[in-house]
Amino acid sequence: MTTDLSWMLEDIVHNVPKARHAVLLSADGLPRGATDGMAQQDVRTISAAMAGMQSLSRATSHFAGPGEDRQWNQTIIEFSHGWIFLIGAGQGAYLAAAAAPDVDMQQISFRMHRLVARLGNNLTSPPRVNADGLAARSGGARAQQGAGGQGIPIVDLDEVVAEVQGARHAVLLGSDGLPRGATTGMSQDLADTISAAMTGIHAYSRATSQFAGVGQDAQWRQTVIEFQHGWIFLISAGRGAFLAAAAEHDADIEEFTTRLHQVVPRLSSYMAPRGEASRT
Repeated sequence: MTTDLSWMLEDIVHNVPKARHAVLLSADGLPRGATDGMAQQDVRTISAAMAGMQSLSRATSHFAGPGEDRQWNQTIIEFSHGWIFLIGAGQGAYLAAAAAPDVDMQQISFRMHRLVARLGNNLTSPPRVNADGLAARSGGARAQQGAGGQGIPIVDLDEVVAEVQGARHAVLLGSDGLPRGATTGMSQDLADTISAAMTGIHAYSRATSQFAGVGQDAQWRQTVIEFQHGWIFLISAGRGAFLAAAAEHDADIEEFTTRLHQVVPRLSSYMAPRGEASRT
């Protein structure tokens, strides 16, 4: 490990009620510091999972919509027993923090960003992470086209997108990670690409459960990725399935996520494996 910056991370757990842990990691998944009380194996596991999730998140920026500035802002993972927050901490570095379900989210966000500003003196550059790479090279064109192999349109998802201003599109993934259907106008190619990335993000999210805290019957609820130009939401759809959706940055995300959760019970009839009988 390079210079250990653990002592600086204690600011979060000492000054934010309900904050549990914090880890500073490099883009390649190596830990650069962690708060007291975490086993080294847990620190390594969290660092690897967070780095993998961030890499996949950057590859999904085109799903959030077109835009010249596809800067990634943060990723938030919600469990029944706690929260995990991930933000950039300079070029090639990230800061992850875990907290109890009733943490003051504004307070922990403020402390994390203030700490990043302090870490800037110990890292190589100010915190800015551009979502380019795979997404900018190969995904952008797919995001703007609706032709080519349209899959099963899901009327219930179409209604949500139509009713929430700024909502873009959504895709339902089965427990095997394959798309079961999507909003009208979303190409099969885009649905397949996003489903592959979201399956990985879902797996990484679940792998961080212990970092969020220990609880009986702990369950993953959702993962939210914020970009400069939009949002991506990944929520549980029951029976191992999940729903991925995207919206513009100025959309009413509370209304959008509420509507997505409300529509989930009506999606069970689309869960048959692709190629078998499904509702159209």
